[in-house]
Amino acid sequence: MTNMQVSAVDSRQLDADTRLRIEAAVLDAFSDREFHRVGLIEIARGANVSLQTLYKYYGSKEALLFCSLDTWLGQLAERMLDHLQGIEDYKERLRKVFWVFLDFSEKNPKIVQTMLSSVYINTWRKQGAQYDNEELFGTFIRVLAEGREKGVLTDAVDEKILLDYFMGVLFRLVQSYVQRGMKDSLTARANVLFEMLWRAISKPGGEV
Repeated sequence: MTNMQVSAVDSRQLDADTRLRIEAAVLDAFSDREFHRVGLIEIARGANVSLQTLYKYYGSKEALLFCSLDTWLGQLAERMLDHLQGIEDYKERLRKVFWVFLDFSEKNPKIVQTMLSSVYINTWRKQGAQYDNEELFGTFIRVLAEGREKGVLTDAVDEKILLDYFMGVLFRLVQSYVQRGMKDSLTARANVLFEMLWRAISKPGGEV
């Protein structure tokens, strides 16, 4: 690890325009190729910044990718929280969470492609303490915990297992969507897909 990597500072100190250019270059590069095939120098060229700037504010290629991913997941969380406003019925709240994730994936296929091709599980686990987007995953956990408290969702497992189940279905759906050429809209089938998931995680006879 170089001295430049050790002395990396918070990327939020970058001006907004530069950060947006860097994130756009990250998205173009990592959505097209696997992590090990992308070099920092090409990100720098694509963003029209120096290589020293990337080292100064991010420190490494891994941190650059995960910091950008954290920003994108934050945007998803913001949309999700906005859409949940005013929905009282629990099942409909969960349905909306499901729909927003699919809609975001359809509108941002490069983000999905980046997560599928360049985000390795072991690397995410190691980076997790810093980039485990609490706003997004915390929202999921709170909504699922609410369902258990209301007696609507199964209590056979805890919220983390429910989250794994819920996210596992979503990620598989968007993965297949990308691999199959993004031809069939996910949101157009959101209701039937959600009902299938709902039957799996809801408690029989539970009140909504």
